[in-house]
Formats: sequence, C-alpha cells, structure tokens
Amino acid sequence: MTASPTTRAGWLLRAEGLGKTFGATQALAAADLSIRPGEAVAIMGPSGSGKSTLPHAPAGIVPADSGAVILRRPDGDGVDDLAALSDDERSALRLRRFGFVFQQGMLPPELTAAENIALPLLLAGSSRADAAQRAEEELRALGLDGLGGRRIGALSGGQAQRVAIARALAPDPSIVFADEPTGALDSHTADEVLDALLAVGRGPDRAVLVVTHDEHVASRCDRVVRLRDGRIEEGS
Repeated sequence: MTASPTTRAGWLLRAEGLGKTFGATQALAAADLSIRPGEAVAIMGPSGSGKSTLPHAPAGIVPADSGAVILRRPDGDGVDDLAALSDDERSALRLRRFGFVFQQGMLPPELTAAENIALPLLLAGSSRADAAQRAEEELRALGLDGLGGRRIGALSGGQAQRVAIARALAPDPSIVFADEPTGALDSHTADEVLDALLAVGRGPDRAVLVVTHDEHVASRCDRVVRLRDGRIEEGS
C-alpha cells in the first residue's frame, strides 16, 4: 500500500472506523483519528468514554475488533497497516516506532535512570555501547545530565517522569503516547514535565498523543479530541 505525496505530508498515523468492546461495554464505536507531524493531541472524556482505549488500539496494546490503523513509514515511501501485521511484527513496531509515557512512570526501580532509558534500545537489538550513548544524549536533552547513575527511588517525582519521557524518546519514535503523564505530580512539577514532553516530543516527523482529564494539560496541546460512549464528538 503506497501513500500519495499529499497523504504522506498530511499525517503520521490514521485510525479509521475503530471498534472495540469489552464484554457488553463498547469502548470504541467507529472512531476515526488522524495524527499529523509536529502536533500534540489531547484525548479527553469522562470515565468509561474510551479515552484510554483510543490510543491503546492504534498502538496495538489493545487490538481493535474492527477498523484499520495506518502508520506512515519513516522514509515517507509507504505506509504500514497494523492490522495486517503479525503479533511479533506489531511488537517490533512498538519498540521502534512508538514511545510510551505512563502516569506512574512504569520504570523498573532496580535499574538506574540511564539503564531504564537504554532498555527499549537493547530490546530492539542495539549494542550496549550505542544504547548507553543514546541514553546519555536523552538525559542531557531532558535536563538530567549527571543523574544517569541514580536509581529511580533516588530521583524526585518530576525527575523520574522525565526519565520516562527520555525512555520513550530514545528509539526516536514517530508517535509518543502519554497516558496521564502529569496525573501523579503537583501542579508546578506537572507543568515542568509537560513543558519537557511538548518541547522534545514534537518534531517534523513526530507527534504526541496525550490522554488527560486535566483541561490545563489539554489547553497546552494543539488539538483536543473529546469522546463520549466510545464515539469521538469533537476534534478528530
């Protein structure tokens, strides 16, 4: 499947007609979403609206029951249909093309900050030397220079969440999925972390998708997508 030049320039990822049910609950109902290069998109909605399922389905964490997810290739010469990939291929794609930031960081506490950042690179097949060098680069980019040898428990909450952002960015992903990335932080630290995420997460070939319940966080993004009962009501 090959995209036209206009299509390639217009979006990084397209989700078309996504449907997902959990038992009797319909989490997504024919949801369409396009994510363009250089933008930050906020996903909002009440509890049970599908706001967490919407990014998880395109990322392949929760496979959709119906619909398609199309991801532009880094070279711009084609696209990948995630539904046509095997489980192993989707896992490899998540390691290389997607980055993830969670509310609680999800950082193994027994690893140092640098080791946490290097982990996805090692899993993707990078050498230890290359992974360590990349980790140091991301530490500097996130204002954490000199803290690479500390374990997560020795960092502040804001520092730990910036390590999580650095880990997400280390593979140079196309899309950074951030699920309530500031939800466990005080307002001042949350602003600092959000500043860092938006500053380094967006780029000419990269975008950020933020799930949040916080209107202030959403206001910092370029676009807000609102869901209710699994349906997108605004901003797709």
